[in-house]
Amino acid sequence: MAGRRGSGRDGIRAQVASGTAELRPDPDRRRGWTLLLDGTPQSHVDLDDPTHLEFDYVRRLGHLVDLAARPRSPLRVLHLGGGAFTLARYVAATRPRSAQQVVELDGALVELVRRELPLDRSWRVRTRTGDARDVVGRLRDGAFDLVVLDVFAGARTPAHLASAEFLQAVVEVMAPAATYAANLTDGGALAFARGQVATLQSVFPHTCLVADPAVLRGRRFGNLILVGGRIPLPVDLLTARAAGDRSPARLLHGPELDRFRAGARPVHDATAAASPLPPDGTFAPG
Repeated sequence: MAGRRGSGRDGIRAQVASGTAELRPDPDRRRGWTLLLDGTPQSHVDLDDPTHLEFDYVRRLGHLVDLAARPRSPLRVLHLGGGAFTLARYVAATRPRSAQQVVELDGALVELVRRELPLDRSWRVRTRTGDARDVVGRLRDGAFDLVVLDVFAGARTPAHLASAEFLQAVVEVMAPAATYAANLTDGGALAFARGQVATLQSVFPHTCLVADPAVLRGRRFGNLILVGGRIPLPVDLLTARAAGDRSPARLLHGPELDRFRAGARPVHDATAAASPLPPDGTFAPG
């Protein structure tokens, strides 16, 4: 059981397996909350409006959800990494009857979130505690229309989730027309991101990358969304969504994405490394 100190709109703090979790109230939204782990913001949830996506990178994932099928058609979604279930709530609200599976290593965190930020009972969202790669290896082939990787351990993407072998396991659980999306962080020379692009391209015939222009230029550390599929991606629509966002982003694909890769080679289990640690204060809450 997660330990607890304080509650209500004054905030909630608890010890979970991955560190100190805090649910901090949003002063601008009556039932808005931010989940932090060891002081780093992980998720934002508005219990009154699950379609509100506060974080830039989550809105970019939301664009993928919107374009994955006809409006309001249900999707089968696998979320690798739970957080506060922000994207799962969005899918449930915008695509009723969607069947979703959330995989989260930290069972105490899942317990805290489900207790303090409860899901609508009508939503078809199941949770499974375990390591993302281990769970993927036990899932049914072709079971999902969308797979989203958003896993961080100590603010880093774990090495065993950054290899071609991991992606090949993910492909097995994806339907033929399914989409894969991964949230990762990098900065500076973007060596990790370039290697991940090469890895994605080694597995999926259709790929793209969405990120803040300043991150793509190496001017600041931040989030990058990698997208892959076995059929063509809606890159024109995604480009328009990214450019029109309140925090505009760029989409790279085709020759532009090849130039970004800059000769990086695919990453395999034998050489995989975790993503770099963010500089101090990079994701500090406002």
